[in-house]
Amino acid sequence: MFDAISLFAWLAGVIGAPVPAVDPLTRPIETSYAAEWLAPAEPEKIFGGTYLVGFGGMSVALIDTGDGLVLVDGALPQAAPAILANVRKLGFDPKDIKFILSTEPHFDHAGGLAALARDTGATVVASERGAEGLRSGRHAKDDPQLAYGGSWPAVAEVRVVADGEVLKLGRAAITAVATPGHTMGSMSWHWPACAEENGGGACKTVVFASSLNPVSAEGYRFTSKAGAPFVAGFEESYRKMDAMPCDVLISAHPDNAGPGRYSDAPGACRAYADRSRERLAKRLAEERAGAK
Repeated sequence: MFDAISLFAWLAGVIGAPVPAVDPLTRPIETSYAAEWLAPAEPEKIFGGTYLVGFGGMSVALIDTGDGLVLVDGALPQAAPAILANVRKLGFDPKDIKFILSTEPHFDHAGGLAALARDTGATVVASERGAEGLRSGRHAKDDPQLAYGGSWPAVAEVRVVADGEVLKLGRAAITAVATPGHTMGSMSWHWPACAEENGGGACKTVVFASSLNPVSAEGYRFTSKAGAPFVAGFEESYRKMDAMPCDVLISAHPDNAGPGRYSDAPGACRAYADRSRERLAKRLAEERAGAK
């Protein structure tokens, strides 16, 4: 069966038209979830200089710092052009994007990073373990989803930040928060967004949370010796989410935060952690019952 690109190339050959070059950095990753994840959504201002420029099923955030832009996450490879189009719809120039922050080294959130970095000149920023995955374009050997296989466009240059490190640009101060569990390299980010551009108005803390979903490829066991560090990672992330200042929550997949594209409900980050706690507890109980 032809995919869309192969079919177009075949038709072009039949009619004698030149075959356009395929951009290797935006070549689609085919998945049954792609249409849901990349459902079109208009760019939206959340608060102050914080915006959403992603999709119905996948979050991408934009921060206007007054001295350049910061993007959070990159979705699938084929999503990169639409993300940049949404940035333009808001009246911004993608060339003003200075940093692209990564939440995790998985294709659904990191697949578009290489194209976005190339097209904007921005620096990709990630945790140390996250950077290893971005540079290789593959799952880590200890990743619970390793058996799914597959790869995504690798990111050649990645700036590594540590847990708690603050990235400063213009009026923005963005704090990196290691939130392991879904992957050992997962990183969440939070920053103050103020109603007035000069920072003199009311301010809210915006959290862009990495995935905390305890999912894996078939056959993986979180109750195994290999799974123990991931369970400990989840527990560390829950503690951080419980204590984190959080007026507005953006989750990597919007439906994990609530019914809308983001949540500004009181206790949104604690509720986000609680939902993962429940899923993980159920998963561990089922694995132990199966072992018996």
